[in-house]
Amino acid sequence: MSKIIHTIKATWKGPYSWPTFEDDNGLRAIPKLPGLYLWAFDYISGYMIYAAGLTRRPIPVRFKEHTRKYMNGEYYVLDIKAAQQGIRKEIWPGWGYAKEHRDEFDERKLEIIDAVQKQLAGFRIFVADVGDEPRILERLEASIMENLYRQPSPFCDIPDKGMFLSPRWDSEEPVVIESDCLVTIHGLPRHLEI
Repeated sequence: MSKIIHTIKATWKGPYSWPTFEDDNGLRAIPKLPGLYLWAFDYISGYMIYAAGLTRRPIPVRFKEHTRKYMNGEYYVLDIKAAQQGIRKEIWPGWGYAKEHRDEFDERKLEIIDAVQKQLAGFRIFVADVGDEPRILERLEASIMENLYRQPSPFCDIPDKGMFLSPRWDSEEPVVIESDCLVTIHGLPRHLEI
């Protein structure tokens, strides 16, 4: 007898604007809900995913933290025009590099912050309400990112590597996420086992 796998529907809504960039890109503000989100760029009649994330707090609150880390040089900063063409061109390497090269960040701060502003204005945010069960959110975030890493170029090239992810444990039953979206999000499969 075959085991029935539980399915959760993820309806991706968006694109929304990165908070405070609504006037720059003409997109709507992110809903003030917790949940799962995708950062994406415009790409060939749709969108290319840069990262998946989750929050148990309202998404705009979490994005304030992300913005602060971008402005402090803690995150990778990409050339937005190159990213929209499927090319990962780093302006600033962020993460561990930033800690070791604070002087370089300070010297290049104007250039880096200008690129950050362009990147944040260029992000297209998608959100899905899949409930608030922590392990479902963690598993879905991990599955989306791991799926991206296995995609062909350029979809595997754009996302950051080395994120802290928490995929399904051996002791957990599989769940299938059925994604639905009115637009094309390249690299996001319709069905994803998490």
